[in-house]
Amino acid sequence: MLSILRKARLKDKEMRILMLGLDNAGKTTIVKRIMNEDVNTVSPTLGFIIKTIDFQGYKLNIWDVGGQKTIRSYWRNYFEKTDALIWVVDATDRLRMGDCRSELRGLLLEERLSGASLLIFLNKTDIPGCMSDDEVHQKLELNQISTHRWIIVRCSAMTGENLEKGLAWVVQDARDRLFLY
Repeated sequence: MLSILRKARLKDKEMRILMLGLDNAGKTTIVKRIMNEDVNTVSPTLGFIIKTIDFQGYKLNIWDVGGQKTIRSYWRNYFEKTDALIWVVDATDRLRMGDCRSELRGLLLEERLSGASLLIFLNKTDIPGCMSDDEVHQKLELNQISTHRWIIVRCSAMTGENLEKGLAWVVQDARDRLFLY
């Protein structure tokens, strides 16, 4: 039933994308860069922000939800009808990779997120000394994920590098998964 509803919505060429990650990972900066807004004035998101962009003929509704520890318990309020989960990882924050892995694991167990595409944006890769894809793959134990199709895309919210590449993967994965044009 859920996949039928998703197919109907995608035929209307609309997708709901949930963007989550720990605080200070760069979620809002990524959304602002995608929307061609000023990325030099970003403050922590204490609730959520919804932005809509036309991308490759699809209307992408991006839900950017704050990542502070005190509000993570409210994430579940945003799971309904999610076609793709974008998990943003701060490539410079080695100290919190355990928290990052734990939060991601919890999300992937949620029934309402089952079947959603999983894009892992490895953000801040323009900063020297950041983690490699392999290091993040290992620390997040991505080889254990069998419930979702996923990809890691290195990016920089400040420069915009690879943001379109990540969104293109999300759109293509949804098309492939749901047998649509």
